[in-house]
Amino acid sequence: MAAVKEYSVEEKLASLVRLQKIDSKLDEIKILKGELPMEVSDLEDEIQGLHSRQTRIEEEINGITEFIEQKKNLIKEADAMVKKYQKQSDSVKNNREYEAITKEIEMQELEGKLAEKHIRDANEELAEKAKMLEQTKKLIGNKDVSLKQKKSELEKIIADTEKEETHFSKLSGQAREGIDDRLLYSYDRIRKSYRNGLAVVPVERDACGGCFNAIPPQRQSEIRQHKKIIVCENCGRILVDEELNVATEMEK
Repeated sequence: MAAVKEYSVEEKLASLVRLQKIDSKLDEIKILKGELPMEVSDLEDEIQGLHSRQTRIEEEINGITEFIEQKKNLIKEADAMVKKYQKQSDSVKNNREYEAITKEIEMQELEGKLAEKHIRDANEELAEKAKMLEQTKKLIGNKDVSLKQKKSELEKIIADTEKEETHFSKLSGQAREGIDDRLLYSYDRIRKSYRNGLAVVPVERDACGGCFNAIPPQRQSEIRQHKKIIVCENCGRILVDEELNVATEMEK
C-alpha cells in the first residue's frame, strides 16, 4: 500500500537500504537452514510414496495367497471327485459308462495338475513380492532415520533463530509500509533475480557492490546527489553511495 506522505528521493533510497539490510538478515537465517526444509519435505513425500508401495505389495501378496488357497481347495475337490468316480467304476454296466467315468477321472486329474502348476507359479510370484516387501520396509526404515536426523537439525536451527527471524520479519513488514508500490515491486523483482538477494548495493571502490562493474565518476557524482534513483547499467541493481549506506541503520 502506497504511503500518504510524499518522500524525497534520498528518503526513498534510505528506506530501500534499510529494507535491504533487514531482508539480508532474513536471508542469512535462510542460509543457516540451507536445503533442510526442502530435504525434509522431499523425504516426507518419498516415505509416503514408499508406504503406498508397501500397502500395494501387501494387497498383492494377500491376493496371491487367496489364489493359492483357492487352487488348493480345487485340488482337494478334484481328488475327491477322482475317488468318487473310481468307486463308481467298480459298478459300471457297460463300456460306454466305463469310458464316460474314465474321461471324468482324467478331467479331474488334469484339473488337479493345472491347479498345482498355478500354485507353483503363484509361489514364485509370492516369493518375489515378499522380497520386494522386505526391501521396501528396509528402505522406509532408512528414510525414517534420515528424516529424523534432518528434522532434528532443522528444529534446532529454528529454535535458535525463531526469535530473530520473527523480529526481522516484523521489521521488514514495517519497512515496506514506507515504500511506494512501484519501487517495492522493482526491489522485489531485482531481489528474485539474484541468489544473494541483493537489490540495493553501495558503490565501493568505484564499482557496483553487486556485480563489481566499474561506475564512471560522473555517474558516482549523480548517485551522491540523491536526486534520482540510479541503477547499475550492467546488473540492474539500485545503486547508493557508501555514505548513505553506512548512515542508514536498521531499527533494533
